Amino acid sequence: MSILDTGVRNVRNVLRYTVGEGALSELPKLLAARRSEGTYSIVFFIDAFFKSQPDIIARLGITSDDKTVFVATEEEPSTDAIDQITIQLRDIGFAQPCAIVGMGGGITMDVAKAVSNLLTNGGKAEDYQGWDLIKTPGIYKVAIPTLSGTGAEATRTCVMTNKRTSLKLGMNSDFTVYDQIVMDPMLTATVPRSQYFYTGMDAYIHCVEALAGNYRNAIGDAYSRETINLCRQVFLEGDMMSPLNRERLMVASYLGGCAIATSYVGLVHPFSAGLSVVLGLHHCVANCIVMRAMQPYYPKEFDEFWKMVEKQEVDIPEGIARNLSDYQYEQLYASTIIHQKPLTNALGEEYRNTLTKEKVTKIFKQM
Repeated sequence: MSILDTGVRNVRNVLRYTVGEGALSELPKLLAARRSEGTYSIVFFIDAFFKSQPDIIARLGITSDDKTVFVATEEEPSTDAIDQITIQLRDIGFAQPCAIVGMGGGITMDVAKAVSNLLTNGGKAEDYQGWDLIKTPGIYKVAIPTLSGTGAEATRTCVMTNKRTSLKLGMNSDFTVYDQIVMDPMLTATVPRSQYFYTGMDAYIHCVEALAGNYRNAIGDAYSRETINLCRQVFLEGDMMSPLNRERLMVASYLGGCAIATSYVGLVHPFSAGLSVVLGLHHCVANCIVMRAMQPYYPKEFDEFWKMVEKQEVDIPEGIARNLSDYQYEQLYASTIIHQKPLTNALGEEYRNTLTKEKVTKIFKQM
């Protein structure tokens, strides 16, 4: 059996979604239905940015019985951080809330997914880094994306870094999929332009990698093609942050997440993971930096990506992985080559013959 055959035959998508300007106003009503069936209390994971946005917080329907956790996003989630949050919630009586809400970008939505799984499955986050290791459904969960591109609102994984093993990997399971999404493009209006671009490119790159890979299926291809079509409209035609384009990108993010849930990423994401683990770069900007070295592997998309960068006048950091120590290049190699399935998808089962330590170091030095 090929390493790319996961055994997943019956793909699960998000059960329900609401989309459009003003969709956030539906949230209290959606949560009221959960409160009537469960333990009433809800845990809200909210990007710390929204501490300064009380008007938006007021629209969420938070009550005195609920717990709000503001998630700092300077660093991407670690297994230790997920464990600590889960323990704290249990200690204060939130072991079985009737719902969990994740409001923010990919980091916050992934934290909410991971905690939902741990509350019902026990153990530590690192125990579930891999494929289909979660055996019990998590707490009912609602995603409210405030950034568009990662697809975290739609995927069956939540990515975490184990700092002891340098493994950046997700809990990849049907039980990780959100039950409900609320997609309100008004929530992305205040995102800084550069961050909006970097994150949006995650959707584009997901689907470029999927369509160029060895593991393909008709539904995944259809999701990928439409995601790329929407990204072209957003990033090649006018202002990428117009109201129409913010809604388009929110839809592209969701569809890109659906695409990658039924296929695989390719070469960009393993190298991006190396930059995140070793140099502490956020995932989406790391993807864009990796694109500096991807012309031999994705030539047409490489040219299109840089047209988008030029059109939207966004700066992509350069020189990040040059002039590093031998030890850092060793770490970068180890943190990249460990991603067996994406690299097999991109280059075949003999990918290590292509990606020698010297070759990987050379690729990083182009960034």
